[in-house]
Order: sequence, then structure tokens, then C-alpha cells
Amino acid sequence: MAIHLTFLRDRCKGCELCIAACPKNILALDNTTNLKGYRPATCIDESQCVGCASCAKMCPDSIITIE
Repeated sequence: MAIHLTFLRDRCKGCELCIAACPKNILALDNTTNLKGYRPATCIDESQCVGCASCAKMCPDSIITIE
């Protein structure tokens, strides 16, 4: 079963807490900015995601969904 991460790009402030929490080191800041001018977090290799939800638990704005 494939795991799918969804980030609400326009609500992300680029705080990097999710990036630090990811045990697989598959999250990074995007090269482009969102509507608020921040570089949002994104998954660079979704196939490596184990669905631990560490990123979602650390997000202060609850912008990450794991399905």
C-alpha cells in the first residue's frame, strides 16, 4: 500500500520542524515560494515514506496529511 503525503503549501511557514522530525530524511524546503512568500516543506522521495507521521505531529500549523 502506497503512502501519500499532502502539504497545504500556502499555509506552510517553512519552519523546518517536519524536516528535522523525519527519520528517513525525505523532506526538504521547496525551491519556490508560496502565496505568503515562504518556501514550503515538500517530500522529495515519497516512495521512502514509512507513514510514521512524525512530520505531521511536529507541524505547528497542521498542514500535513498522511494517507
